[in-house]
Amino acid sequence: MMMLIMMIIVYISAGLGVFALILRLLSSRIRKYAVGGTCRSTVRLDGKVALITGANTGIGKETAVDLASRGARVILACRDVQKGEEAAIEIRTRVGGAQVEVRELDLADTCSIRAFAQRFLREVDHLHILINNAGVMMCPYMKTADGFEMHIGVNHLGHFLLTYLLIGLLKRSAPSRIVVVSSFGHNFGWIRFHDLHSQGSYNSGLAYCQSKLANVLFVRELARRLHGSNVTVNSVHPGTVRSELVRHSTMMSLLFALFSMFLKTPKEGAQTSIYCSVAEELQSISGKHFSDCAPAFVAPQGRSEETARKLWDASCELLGIEWD
Repeated sequence: MMMLIMMIIVYISAGLGVFALILRLLSSRIRKYAVGGTCRSTVRLDGKVALITGANTGIGKETAVDLASRGARVILACRDVQKGEEAAIEIRTRVGGAQVEVRELDLADTCSIRAFAQRFLREVDHLHILINNAGVMMCPYMKTADGFEMHIGVNHLGHFLLTYLLIGLLKRSAPSRIVVVSSFGHNFGWIRFHDLHSQGSYNSGLAYCQSKLANVLFVRELARRLHGSNVTVNSVHPGTVRSELVRHSTMMSLLFALFSMFLKTPKEGAQTSIYCSVAEELQSISGKHFSDCAPAFVAPQGRSEETARKLWDASCELLGIEWD
């Protein structure tokens, strides 16, 4: 028996060694594939104002670096102001003359969102780019300050309310753009109207996918309502990015560590958000979904106009707003 176990260990070790060697030999090709599309627009954003949620880390921070390098005034909306200020210092170091500001915003608290918007509207005259980037992923069951399940509360309802409060300024600043960071995970999501907050049963992965599908449906319905306003809205899948988002899942963290060469860096993952924010050819494109700086597939459940309108109405009711 001991001999059999030793042989199994030897075979497994040999197999892992061969697999590691193959990965090493193919690493350059794998990295080239993993990088995906790159935003090639050189457009300047002098005089423009951009607001990015969750911009103190990951793809949000890299998006801020790029827009600042184009001359935009970039406002980082962050829950942790100290981390936001640290990110702003880094951006100013990387981009000479960068116009970067930090504002406190907790998307898990509608009072914080309303306070943020009130101050923003008092102090900022224009808004040309709104990037709804912040999010949570596969966290333990938690509720927001308003009693919403955390995924649907932060990833969808928080950004829904923020966009509602700033939409008037976006219209007055037109042409302007809204970019919503969704995920490939929307393909595995379903809107559970009977249990939107997962009180009956909870699976962190499914809750995340539901919220990402909600992002896609929000974009679809908002684009319809904004038709003719010169304000566009599109969603993006950034790709599989090395980031802090998977910190709540030990399994995902382990897989990300093992297959890091297959993952995008935050800078690579930010490219599609940047593309949808600046690309000249997207000036009149709205209600679409992008990945790797190109149009991307949307799951059938993400194309349902009926579901999009039903989710819109449910979101307004939960937030106590009327958005015609």
